[in-house]
Amino acid sequence: MSGHVTVGVDGSSASMAAVRWAADDALRRAAGLRLVHVSEPWAYIQPLAAPPGFEDSLAEASRALLARAAVVARERVPGLEVEPVSRVGDVRTELLRQACDAETLVVGRRGHGGFLQLVLGSVSMGVAGHAACPVIVVPHPDDGTEPEEAPEEYGEIVVGQDGAPESEPALQYAFEEAVRRRCRLRAVYAWQESVFLPMIASYTPDLERLYDLGQRAAREQLLPWEEKYPQVEVQESMLQAHPIEALSLASATADLVVVGSRGRGALGSALLGSVGHGVLHHARCPVAVVRVCRAPGDDADALRGDERKEGQGT
Repeated sequence: MSGHVTVGVDGSSASMAAVRWAADDALRRAAGLRLVHVSEPWAYIQPLAAPPGFEDSLAEASRALLARAAVVARERVPGLEVEPVSRVGDVRTELLRQACDAETLVVGRRGHGGFLQLVLGSVSMGVAGHAACPVIVVPHPDDGTEPEEAPEEYGEIVVGQDGAPESEPALQYAFEEAVRRRCRLRAVYAWQESVFLPMIASYTPDLERLYDLGQRAAREQLLPWEEKYPQVEVQESMLQAHPIEALSLASATADLVVVGSRGRGALGSALLGSVGHGVLHHARCPVAVVRVCRAPGDDADALRGDERKEGQGT
């Protein structure tokens, strides 16, 4: 399937929320939807304990799960082209493989099996760090209730920036999404003094001056994008606050928060570091993690590295 959105499915209500979000994304992009279910290999490596027909039963269960997800997707977007994909293996590796030619990869913030640690464990960090396309993590209520099928829309996208070149891919994605959704864009620059700076204040330039320079760099970074997308209403938020707090608060009235996979300063290493983890924990809306551009072949190298680890039993 060319021109498609990939979504990870595990049967949980959280993953079905991700399926609905992915169906909407596919509609906006005039693309198809690839539903991916990955069975963990542990279920297949205990032949002495597994009863006859166990593998066939698991395969049948996977097909049924994908069929149910397809119904959910088509109920959301009638006539949507859907491709079900069932695999056995490491969830992170298989999602990366299935997303190599995707426009976006969508996953639920909570779920069963491999998706359970999507925010806190190595799966999420590996997917967001290596996926060739933007990765969108869709939140799920912490109280166990079913997510809303049609959440409130605010007509706003929030993007974190820090004036560094590493922020450019996130800005590009955010502006493109604002055009697709015909909504406004809020660019958040958040800067907080390090706890160590007061100790060395006598050896550093004035902190307010540093903040002003950062504001100027962030503002100058936005100008070319505003010129390229004049139809997008842009609101700038320049804050002396922790970026986790600033982006999380902004997410309460946003349809999507966009961060880069790596960066400089306060937003450095979003998702792979403490800021991204914090945003994913506290954001009230889906979070898109946009990878910094890498050299061609990096995704293939990452997949080969995962396969070598699997072969070594690590």
